Amino acid sequence: MTRCRFLSLLLLAALVVSANAAKGGGPRGAGRNRGGRRMYGSSAIPMSHRNSASARYYENKDGAKIVKASHFELDYMLGRKITFFCMATGYPRPEITWLKDGIELYHHKFFQVHEWPVGNDTIKSKMEIDPATQKDAGYYECQADNQYAVDRRSFRTDYVMISY
Repeated sequence: MTRCRFLSLLLLAALVVSANAAKGGGPRGAGRNRGGRRMYGSSAIPMSHRNSASARYYENKDGAKIVKASHFELDYMLGRKITFFCMATGYPRPEITWLKDGIELYHHKFFQVHEWPVGNDTIKSKMEIDPATQKDAGYYECQADNQYAVDRRSFRTDYVMISY
């Protein structure tokens, strides 16, 4: 298999896994069956039946892996603060990137990211939007990556209006 075709297949597999995560993978996490074993996309092919190159990529012990993250869905009140949390491990320590609707978020006066390295292999990241507006509703992602792997968690937000 050519290198280009292999990379295309890896990208396709990552998109399928991301799409499954967006559907709310449930308490066992996206891409896992009842036994907790990783699955290939939405099909029932266990990781052990993949080719060895993709298994090395997805199962690399040093690869970036998100170990804690905020809840999947959040309703917020306009004018209040939105906070998301993400913690990832890997060696070397992963970098965390925040995205909204598939676009990387950058610092501005109403958006802040706080990060805390923990040891040589863990990073904690907290993303805050204060005050929240209607435009802040959407689909947020925390992406952790290092040279061995990329992992993502998704969060959906919408605002609620309180009438008195």
